[in-house]
Amino acid sequence: MTAAVVKRQKTGGRKKGSLNKVTVEVKGAILQAFDNVGGAKYLTKVAKENPAVFCTLLGKVLPMDITTSDGSMSPVEIVIHRASDLT
Repeated sequence: MTAAVVKRQKTGGRKKGSLNKVTVEVKGAILQAFDNVGGAKYLTKVAKENPAVFCTLLGKVLPMDITTSDGSMSPVEIVIHRASDLT
């Protein structure tokens, strides 16, 4: 014999899509640390001195797919060349 499942309206908890308080605090701390070390200038230095680390960061923040003008999804291919390789 199976029990009947009664569906009720959700009345508690966080709203859909809201961030956990700890997540918000950690992101704030990371952004503060980023500002403290120089922001964009620091990222430029990392890109020049350690491109592998910088490319890993790019891979985390760039989209994997883009929506084209006709509405279809297209994968993104990123090719990075060092300035020394182009001369």
